[in-house]
Amino acid sequence: MSRVRLGAIGAGWWATSNHFPLFAAHDDVELVGVCSKGPGLEAIRDQFGFTFATEDSDELLAADIDAVVISTPHDLHHPLAAQALERGLHVLCEKPMTLRADEAWDLATRAERAGTVFLVPYGWNYKPFTVAARRMLEAGGVGQIQYAMCHMASPTRGLFGSDPTHMLERWSSEVAPDPTTWSSPARGGGYAHGQVTHSSALLFWLTGLRAASVAGRVSTAGAPVDLFDAGVIRFEGGALGTLSGAATLADGDSYQVDIRLFGTEGVLMLDVERERVTLSRYDGTRQEVEIAPGEGEYECLVPPSRFIDLITGASTENNSDAEVAARSVELIDALLRSSAAGGVDTPVH
Repeated sequence: MSRVRLGAIGAGWWATSNHFPLFAAHDDVELVGVCSKGPGLEAIRDQFGFTFATEDSDELLAADIDAVVISTPHDLHHPLAAQALERGLHVLCEKPMTLRADEAWDLATRAERAGTVFLVPYGWNYKPFTVAARRMLEAGGVGQIQYAMCHMASPTRGLFGSDPTHMLERWSSEVAPDPTTWSSPARGGGYAHGQVTHSSALLFWLTGLRAASVAGRVSTAGAPVDLFDAGVIRFEGGALGTLSGAATLADGDSYQVDIRLFGTEGVLMLDVERERVTLSRYDGTRQEVEIAPGEGEYECLVPPSRFIDLITGASTENNSDAEVAARSVELIDALLRSSAAGGVDTPVH
């Protein structure tokens, strides 16, 4: 395939500040159509070089395209991605892939059946230092995992509290994040779906673990959606784990993602804030990954390009496929249900 004919559904803050500029710069991508609601769509069409613009997702999906990028509010991901897969399209679907576990696994099944590329753009899954960490684990660095700690914190209190000012400054975007997505319970707003999705997807891609049950609690601290999340996890195979998230880092502080894996042969620590990956084995050997300064900061430049490379055959490495994304969705879904039930241990699947 010389050029990938691409359509896009959703043209808000993240699509216009991250995805569209990247795809427009690709010589092997043709931007065919863009679909969104509201004013300004023609200007977006012209700015990025799409052939046509429409408010009708059916029209976009019926166009002569090879692939589609879905960057709509969270609750619309499943029906749109399902339609795209039924048409045999390659799909890049924003995170969280869906809000419910059954919907997530439905998309994973459809993607496998379609035989097309399905990628959820988790930026940290494509960093050189996380790839190195995964290789250490695949080589048996820690042995069988017995305990996993997964923590994330972000300067996002305004985003989930309906004030996106800091996010606009951080991403140099002219389009504000839509509060109806990020701070609306009905649309899947809140820290778990909005941010813990990143850290949990990284954990599952690194380790291959899958959660079996979780006892969770969340706190809104007066916000319309959860700002703090905590859970105790039992993984398939018997490993224990903890999951935590906090939205209230000060604006300008570096994101925290801290994953620590304790196994039968050693301990691996991955910390994006301090930019370190270390493996300490019980036989006395030590390994440390050399990380370039600033590499731990979040960006999502590689996943959209990798999506195109997977379609054209230039790459075969999908670090955030539908199964990884579904394992994240089902854990968050169960954690939120557990919290609503008073923190009881809740089966994940």
